Amino acid sequence: MGTDNLIYLEILEWFDETGQALVHRLPEKGSGEIKFGAQLIVRESQAAVFFYQGRAVGAFGPGRHTLKTANIPILTKIASLPWAMESPLKAEVYFINLKTFTNLKWGTRDPVAFKDKSLGLVRLRAFGVFNLKIVQPVLFVNTLAGTQGIYASSDISDYLNQVVVSRFNDYIGEKVSSIFDLPEHYDELGKGLAQRLHEDFKGFGLDLTHLYINAITPPPEVQQAIDDKSRLGLFDDMNKLMQMKTAMAMEKIAENPQGIASDGAQAGLGLGIGMMLPGIFSQQMPSPAGQPSDQAALATVCPECQNQIPLDAKFCPQCGHQQVIFARCQYCGKNITPSTKFCPGCGKQVMEKIKEKTCGNCGAKNLPGALFCNQCGEKH
Repeated sequence: MGTDNLIYLEILEWFDETGQALVHRLPEKGSGEIKFGAQLIVRESQAAVFFYQGRAVGAFGPGRHTLKTANIPILTKIASLPWAMESPLKAEVYFINLKTFTNLKWGTRDPVAFKDKSLGLVRLRAFGVFNLKIVQPVLFVNTLAGTQGIYASSDISDYLNQVVVSRFNDYIGEKVSSIFDLPEHYDELGKGLAQRLHEDFKGFGLDLTHLYINAITPPPEVQQAIDDKSRLGLFDDMNKLMQMKTAMAMEKIAENPQGIASDGAQAGLGLGIGMMLPGIFSQQMPSPAGQPSDQAALATVCPECQNQIPLDAKFCPQCGHQQVIFARCQYCGKNITPSTKFCPGCGKQVMEKIKEKTCGNCGAKNLPGALFCNQCGEKH
C-alpha cells in the first residue's frame, strides 16, 4: 500500500485468495497515514468502509473512489515533528466480502435438554449447515470484526454456532411436544429456526440466507422407541392394509392366463380392477405436495418499506430509511448514530452490555433472550 512513503499517493485494493475472509483491513497491522487523493478500488463482490481519526466516515460500493484526508505528502511529515514524524491523522480501510458464505456447520457440542411430554427429560444432539452473507458492512465491522486485520469465517463460526443451538433449543421447546413428532417436522423446523435467527443475525449486519437441519439425534434407547412406534404405525389402519392385499391378489389373478377365470370373466375382472385400483391407491398414497423453489434473499430490499433499492443507496428513495447502519440498539433494534448514549427509540443506555440469562433451576448460563435452558430444559 505504500503508507510509509513521503511522496506517492496510495492505491487501495484487495483480492481474497482464500475465499474465506469476511473482512480485510488495510493496513493489516497498525494504522495508516492515507494521503489526500488516495485511490480506493472496490470490486463488484465487495464493499469498503473508510475509517478516519477513529471513526467510520463512509461506506463505498463498487468502483473507484478518491479519499480525502488532511495528510498532505511531505507537508504532513514536517507538521508531525512533535509526534516523532508520525502523523496523528490515522486512517484505515476495511474491505468487506459480500459473497454468500456456504456450508457453515452448526451443531451441539453437548446434548441440549428437551422436556418430552411422554418421556420426560431427553437430551438431544442436532447438526446442520447454514449460509450467511454480510448486508450491513459498517455495522458488521463495528459489532464483530473490530480492529482485526483479517476476519475469516472460522473466526465467527463458533459464536454463531452457540446462537443457532440456543435458538434451536427454544424453538423445539415451543413447537414440538414429543420427539416422536420430530422426523416429520424437519423442514418446518429448519424454516422456522431460520426466521427466528434472522433477528439475531441482523443485529450484527448479517443475513442468514438458508439453514438446514441434517439430523436430530436422541439417545440410543429413545431412538429404539421411535423405531418401534414407526413399525406399529404401519398397522394402525387394518382396513387400508387389507385393501392393499386384496388389490395385489386380484391383479395377479387378472395377469394369469391359465387361472380359474375364463377369458370373458378374466377380461371383465381386468377391466374392473383397472377401475378399482386408482381408487384404492389414491387412499393409500396421497400425492406429494409441491415444494416452492428456493430464492436467495435480495440484498437490495429496504428493511423498512420492502421496496427494491439500488445496492449502493445510503437512504431509501421511497421512505428515506437509512441503509448504512453504524450501530443498532441491542434492545429494540433502532438504528442509532455514532456517539449516541441513549437510544431514541426505547431510551435505554446504548453502551450497557446485556447480561447472560441465568437459569433459576440449575444456574447454567444461557444467551440473552433464551427461552429454555440448554442444560436442564426448564423454561426461563
